[in-house]
Amino acid sequence: MTASRTPQWTTPQFDVWSIQKLTHFMQNMGHPTNLPVIAERILAGLLDVSQSSHGALYLLDHDHEGYRHVRSHGQLNAFSVLPVVALSDPLVQKLVRYHQILAPANLASNSPTVAVEAATSALLGTSPINLAIPLVTQGRMIAFVVVQSQLEAGLNTELLLAMAQSAANALDSLLMYEDLRQSHTLMRRTDRLRSLEILAGGFAHGIRNPLTSIKTFIQLAPERKDDSQFIGEFSHMVLDDVYRIERLIEELLDYARYVEPQLTDEDLNEIVSSCVYFVQAQADRRGIKIEKELASELPRGMLDRQQIKQVILNLLLNAMDAIGESFGTIRVRTHRLQKPNGQTWAHIEIEDTGNGIPSEHLAHIFDPFFTTKRSRALSEGTGLGLTIVHQIVQEHRGDIQIQSTEGLGTTVRIQLPSHHS
Repeated sequence: MTASRTPQWTTPQFDVWSIQKLTHFMQNMGHPTNLPVIAERILAGLLDVSQSSHGALYLLDHDHEGYRHVRSHGQLNAFSVLPVVALSDPLVQKLVRYHQILAPANLASNSPTVAVEAATSALLGTSPINLAIPLVTQGRMIAFVVVQSQLEAGLNTELLLAMAQSAANALDSLLMYEDLRQSHTLMRRTDRLRSLEILAGGFAHGIRNPLTSIKTFIQLAPERKDDSQFIGEFSHMVLDDVYRIERLIEELLDYARYVEPQLTDEDLNEIVSSCVYFVQAQADRRGIKIEKELASELPRGMLDRQQIKQVILNLLLNAMDAIGESFGTIRVRTHRLQKPNGQTWAHIEIEDTGNGIPSEHLAHIFDPFFTTKRSRALSEGTGLGLTIVHQIVQEHRGDIQIQSTEGLGTTVRIQLPSHHS
């Protein structure tokens, strides 16, 4: 019988078997880290309790324009499963309205169910199913499961609804995590592109001299083609310059292209020197002096080269912004750090003689979208840079601290574990 109003919930009464099934199902929901795995586990659990051999899961799409097919199990793979079910589909409409299981009259138990009307649903018209289970969280149906139950009577709807609630919560948490992960990736890409202007300036500066030598060789070669000493020596010089340009291009492309973190054995001093090289031309134009003090005994570390480069470039860029158009100095130091527990870490320090940061802002300096640059239109910040810097350092099991005095300057200290930490 079709319900005329939303059925009232009753307190579920579970026997030992039902409790065991629900407990096992909830435990399975606690571990999946990707959509295909959690969808398969949801289907397997609901198919088991409903004594079904096949079923499918549909998930609300990002644009909320319908429910897309995510996973099938069993014999449904052999049928034409709809890729998307519209919000206007009668089956979806009933699930959204009642938040109850849709089942034929012969499967109804003491718990409320809503009758399935196969003739009115495009989904039911193409697949051999007789049961629809909504997955609802916070009053919103984020997914539903359709199955072909082999039961003739006595469907345990209370247990199925409890499992559906657990599945909905787990699925919602996974989707939120995926959205946050994608947002974080976008933040990193945005911040990385912000630094490309500085990189491009360093790139242009870096290839000017090699291009000059290559151009000179090309112009002189026709006249000096019989001078074997000239051709030999200049050929080696030009080849070295070509390799240098190739390395610079590769550095630029690697930086602009975001990839998943790749930890490799790295020399932190070399990374620091590379970053300083890229910003040197910009600093020279603005009258900013960069001083380097790199410790020869600095321990190597397992690092993501591009991410650590992003950290250092961001901090150097911030230091130059803090100094502004006036003359100033940026000091970059590294040294070996011995922790009280005997572990060896690498220490990086970037100090500037810029405007400094007001004390009331220091507590929020790593907060997303917090920026101190709004008053300077030319260098207005997104408020994401230091948030990403902090996150990268944390992912490397490191530590970052900022000390600043308004009017005097800022010092950023980063500590990263070495191989033996």
